[in-house]
Amino acid sequence: MTHVRLRHPYLDHPAPIPFAHRGGAADGLENTAAAFRRAAAAGYRYFETDVHATADGKLVAFHDATLDRVTDGQGRIRELPWSRVREVRVGGTEPLPLFEELLEEFPEARWNVDIKDESALHPLVNLIARAGVWDRVCVGSFSESRVARAQKIAGPRLATSYGVRGVVGLRLRSFAIPAALRVGAVAAQVPETQAGIRVVDRRFVRTAHERGLQVHVWTVNEPERMESLLDLGVDGIMTDRIDILRTVLDRRGAWA
Repeated sequence: MTHVRLRHPYLDHPAPIPFAHRGGAADGLENTAAAFRRAAAAGYRYFETDVHATADGKLVAFHDATLDRVTDGQGRIRELPWSRVREVRVGGTEPLPLFEELLEEFPEARWNVDIKDESALHPLVNLIARAGVWDRVCVGSFSESRVARAQKIAGPRLATSYGVRGVVGLRLRSFAIPAALRVGAVAAQVPETQAGIRVVDRRFVRTAHERGLQVHVWTVNEPERMESLLDLGVDGIMTDRIDILRTVLDRRGAWA
């Protein structure tokens, strides 16, 4: 199966890309430095994370809008100063990292970053520019307009994926239905199914590849699903179960 190789250096990987989703969230310590350290030790160099901005503009690697679900704290991140957020612990043990700290601690890693809130957009693009890590970050969001604004600010240096609108448009194109698509994205990052409707099939993958887009699928934790998607020719898989994905890719001779 031939995989798309695009011009953007973020995608410079010789096989299907294994992404450690939130660092490998199976043990509950998602988006913590400890999770990413474990993924790095397992041989991963592509990490998926999310970002929110605190009330004073600090960019935190965290999925939820509030602290309540996975930490011993409470409240909306965008309404709290970093001095408060830095005191809470994921699973009662692990602090929330700043995304800037993760970039520094893992200089060889590449990051797929979901902008979870509008307030995080400018701090993220500014950080990428300041750190000069254009080749190490791909920006995504459910909001197509949010990603489009990030791309407009940064230009072609910034790798981006499609939001929901772009994915829907690509799916329509796969059925030969005309649909407008944003120019400049490097990947379609999609669930295998959505609301019981299949998104990723051979037609969808072929249409993406014809447009020079890679297809990255989230969040896949079962080996049989990983095998099926790889057989379709997807270019990346995001998983909480980093041990299982590594085993599957090793068995196929596809762990690079």
